[in-house]
Amino acid sequence: MKLSAVGEFGFIRSIAAQAGTDPALLVGIGDDAAAASISPGMILLSTADLLAEGVHFDLGWGDAYSLGKKSLAVNLSDIAAMGGVPRYALLSLAIPPQLPLEFMTSFVSGFLGQAAKYGVALIGGDTSSSRGGLVVSVTLLGEQLPEKIVRRSGARAGELICVSGTLGDAALGLKQLQAGHCQGEAVRCHLDPVPRVELGKALAEAGIASAMIDISDGFAADLGHILDSSGKGGRVNIDLLPLSAAFRESVPRECADYRRLPLAGGEDYELLFTLPGALLADARALAAAAGTTVAEVGSITADGGLFLADSAGTCYETVVGGYDHFAGD
Repeated sequence: MKLSAVGEFGFIRSIAAQAGTDPALLVGIGDDAAAASISPGMILLSTADLLAEGVHFDLGWGDAYSLGKKSLAVNLSDIAAMGGVPRYALLSLAIPPQLPLEFMTSFVSGFLGQAAKYGVALIGGDTSSSRGGLVVSVTLLGEQLPEKIVRRSGARAGELICVSGTLGDAALGLKQLQAGHCQGEAVRCHLDPVPRVELGKALAEAGIASAMIDISDGFAADLGHILDSSGKGGRVNIDLLPLSAAFRESVPRECADYRRLPLAGGEDYELLFTLPGALLADARALAAAAGTTVAEVGSITADGGLFLADSAGTCYETVVGGYDHFAGD
C-alpha cells in the first residue's frame, strides 16, 4: 500500500495511536506544540541527529524496523554520554513517495520499540515528502541533576582512559555490507547498535566519570574531543583496545584494518570516559550490572596531544580528525 492511500495526517494519526501517552506529558501529538515537564531540580538535556539515505544508511542493507531503532539509538547514546536520563523524542521524516506504507509502519514500530525500552515518549515531530531519499531527523530531550552532568572537559592529568564494550565491530560491519555480506555479528552491530544509557547514567550518578563522550566518529577522534575540551593530552596502548571475538576471527592481526577500524572506524556508540584509577573497579562493577564491560586503555597527561603506541612502545599514527561531511566541498 502507498502512503498516499492514508495521506499525511492519516500516517500521523497512526503514529500518535502507537506512541501512547506519558504521565508527565501535558500536550502530546496533535497540537501545535507539545507541552511536557521535567523532574524537579533537573536540567534539560537536548540533542539532535539527522540521518540521510545514501549518506548514513542504505535501504538495501537492513530492515525498516532496525533502521527505526538505530535512528533513536544514536541520540540515546548522546544523552548517555552526558550521564542523563532520556525522556522525550521528536521525530521528523522526509519520505520519498515510492516507499510503501508497510516500510514506514515497520520503521515507526522499531523507533517506538526502542523508545519504550529506554522510557522515552514520542511527543511530536513533522512529516514531509522528499524528492530524494528518506531523511530522518530526531531530537531527544533528557534530564539530569546539574551536579551530575558529565561533560567532555573534566579530564585531569593522571586519570585513566576507559572504554565500554568493544571497538571496531560497527566499522567492520559496514565494510561487510559494502561487500555484499548482510549477516553476522559485525553487521548487526552496525545496523542495530546498543546505546549505553544505563551505564552512562550509573557512572554519572556515582560520580565516577570525570569526562565522557560517546564513540560516533571513532575512538581516536572522540578521545581527541575530550583532550581538546579538557586542555590535556593522552597516552593509549593500542594493544589494550577491547576487540570482540568476532572481530579477531574476521580481521587478521597483520591486516591494517586490525588497528584502523577500532581506532578510527566510528559508529561504535560505546562510552569513552576518564576516571581516577581508584574508581576503576567501581566502574567495572557498574558495567557488569549494565550488561557490558569496561577496559582501561591509557592515561591522561598534562601535556597536550595524543600518543598512540603498542605494548612494545612502537608509535602508531592514525587519522584522528573524525568524519567531516563537508570535507570534499
